Amino acid sequence: MSQPWIEGRFPDCVLTTTLEQGINWARQSSLWPMTFGIACCAIEMMSAGAGRFDLDRFGAGAFRASPRQSDLMIVAGTITYKMASRVRRLYDQMPEPKYVIAMGACTIAGGPYYQWGYSVVRGADLIVPVDVYIPGCPPRPESLLEGLMRLQEKIAGHRIARAPIAPVGPAAGAKVEDELPVPHHCGYVDIVEPTLVFEHQQNVKKRDNPVKP
Repeated sequence: MSQPWIEGRFPDCVLTTTLEQGINWARQSSLWPMTFGIACCAIEMMSAGAGRFDLDRFGAGAFRASPRQSDLMIVAGTITYKMASRVRRLYDQMPEPKYVIAMGACTIAGGPYYQWGYSVVRGADLIVPVDVYIPGCPPRPESLLEGLMRLQEKIAGHRIARAPIAPVGPAAGAKVEDELPVPHHCGYVDIVEPTLVFEHQQNVKKRDNPVKP
């Protein structure tokens, strides 16, 4: 196999790249999260930004107090219907490109409060588009760092080029699809049905799974 024509033409101190890779590298290495927390998961987010875990090592430690200077929203906590409009307003005020991380079980699916609470929204993705989900109640700061790295991999695969112009059809001059990272698997978990001890738990199961006559 022949070597590319550019190999061996520059000294070792010269790096070659593309404009697309340079833009993606700058974006993924300078994420500015918004100083924004809703409930208890925000405590873990503060821990991730503190000295022990040091979110700054990944280029994302500059928490901004204004949505107009932020490009990453970490939704950390239970979202109520009263708070949902505020979350959407803050997201709309963020400049493009902007990203969202849903942190915690309450943010992802309502958590333990959705079943018994009348005011809880079942998931942040019903309000804003979510890029990375971090499960847990609450997730550890290490989980937030892992989610941040997965977001950086997603940003690295962003494409800004256009596809070859087709003569006719809706795909004429469309944007090239982004290169999504390979999903990371942490293993197989066998879910065991828990034993229902309290009476209200048994009543809920009977209500959700009624016996057919």
